[in-house]
Amino acid sequence: MKSLDPVFLDRIALTPSHGSTLRALGEHRGEQELFSRQVPEALETLRKVAMVESTESSNRLEGVIAAPDRLRAVVLRDAAPADRSEQEIAGYRDALALIHDSATHMPFSSNVIQQLHAMLYRYQPGSGGRWKATQNDIVERAPDGSITRVRFRPVSPVATPGAMQALMSLWDRASDEQREPLLTVPLSILDFLCIHPFADGNGRTARLLTLLLLYRSGYTVGRYISLERVIEDSRDTYYGALEASSGGWHEGQHDPFPWLEYFWGVLLRAYGEFRERAGRLMTARGSKTALIEAAVNRRVRPFAISEIEDDCPGVSRDMIRHVLRRLRDEGRVEVHGRGRGARWKVLLKGRGPESGM
Repeated sequence: MKSLDPVFLDRIALTPSHGSTLRALGEHRGEQELFSRQVPEALETLRKVAMVESTESSNRLEGVIAAPDRLRAVVLRDAAPADRSEQEIAGYRDALALIHDSATHMPFSSNVIQQLHAMLYRYQPGSGGRWKATQNDIVERAPDGSITRVRFRPVSPVATPGAMQALMSLWDRASDEQREPLLTVPLSILDFLCIHPFADGNGRTARLLTLLLLYRSGYTVGRYISLERVIEDSRDTYYGALEASSGGWHEGQHDPFPWLEYFWGVLLRAYGEFRERAGRLMTARGSKTALIEAAVNRRVRPFAISEIEDDCPGVSRDMIRHVLRRLRDEGRVEVHGRGRGARWKVLLKGRGPESGM
């Protein structure tokens, strides 16, 4: 709403560096379309991995955690959720699948946003899909739970329905005027987070809306590379950019560039990972080794061989063991325990887009 006001948009002055970034992202979008036509079957592996990572990272950012084996059972095999954390993970899984399957038929509207939020809580009846009824300030807390600082005061509950309707109207206007989506998408997400329309689940809903709006704008890298994981990997920068760009938001005097530059960086990293992984899939020689190494490098916690198997369909357990032994000999991983109880840990990640922004 504030950021999509035509007067505000007209004041945004892009530097030559910003222009180069937007051109690079446009080129990446075209390159992805080429890969999608050439190796659609191989990219199915990336899609499954991204589903698990997106569900895990977006929920973990909000403190919702499940054991890795249960996470994959819930996300990939539709296992029935066994507790509250798994209920929230299953809800995110369902909302994510809906966007992957039906984004072109899902307009950016209050109804769709409330539908996605309701899906997040569909396994906890009665808690999703409604605008907030109480003020939900974004605060910092001391270790004892006391509030030390109000970082941002979102729109009041009574003003929230009107603020959301204004956001939808300005989005429609910007789309009709064919404004640059690499501006309007991140700015819409910034405004959504500043409105903070729900009592809970705003961060997860914002990440789902990011995927939806990017899909509708032709940037579909989130189907194959988890944007949520990239955000989790840079969570301090994520929160810092949001705080920097939300100052003065209520008056329409905020600086959009910390958030815009962070958002573009996430997309650049995602496209870099996609190029590397899809390129390896197109090369038969070494492709399985590359898939295994990529799956290992994504691990931030100790893992079992079965977890790598889930991430690399069609790759034998013997092949995975062979690669892990080589990585161990190279000093890049270590193993604790033996047999089924063995857990591997990454010590030194390989080079490439996965090892940093």
